[in-house]
Amino acid sequence: SLLKKIYRQYSNELLSTLQRRGFTDLRPSFLEVLLFVCESDGPSIKEIGVACGLKKQTMTSHLNELEKRGYLQRHVNEKDKREQNIFLTAYGERFKLSLMESISELERMYSERLGDVALDRVEHLLRHFFEKTGLNEGFSEGEQLSIL
Repeated sequence: SLLKKIYRQYSNELLSTLQRRGFTDLRPSFLEVLLFVCESDGPSIKEIGVACGLKKQTMTSHLNELEKRGYLQRHVNEKDKREQNIFLTAYGERFKLSLMESISELERMYSERLGDVALDRVEHLLRHFFEKTGLNEGFSEGEQLSIL
C-alpha cells in the first residue's frame, strides 16, 4: 500500500541520516522502539511492545540488543518490582538529540520539495487519519502529537 511505501521510505531516509551522524549499528526495526522510548518517560516493556506492535519475544530481543549496544538501560519499577522500565543511557540521550536533529533535517528536505503549505496539508491529513482510524487510542494527546 502507499502508506507502507511512504513509511518504509521515511524510515530508510531517517536511518541513513542517523548513520551519517555515526549511529551505524542500528537496524530499521530498532528505530520504532527507540523513537517510543525517546518520546516517553521510562515506559514499561509492555507499553513499548503495545505501542510498537511487537510480540514479547521480539520486544525482548530488541531491548537486549539496544541495551548491549549502549542505548537503553532497565530499572526495576519501585511500585511494582515485577515490572521493569526502560530509560535512555547517556549514549541514548546523545542518540535522541541526533534523532530529533535528523527528523528536523528530513522535514526541511520535505518542505523544500513540497513547499510549506503542501507539507502542512499532508501533516493535517495524517493527523486526521490517525484520529479517525482509532490508531491514536492508548496514547496521551502529547504522545499523539509527537508521533506525527
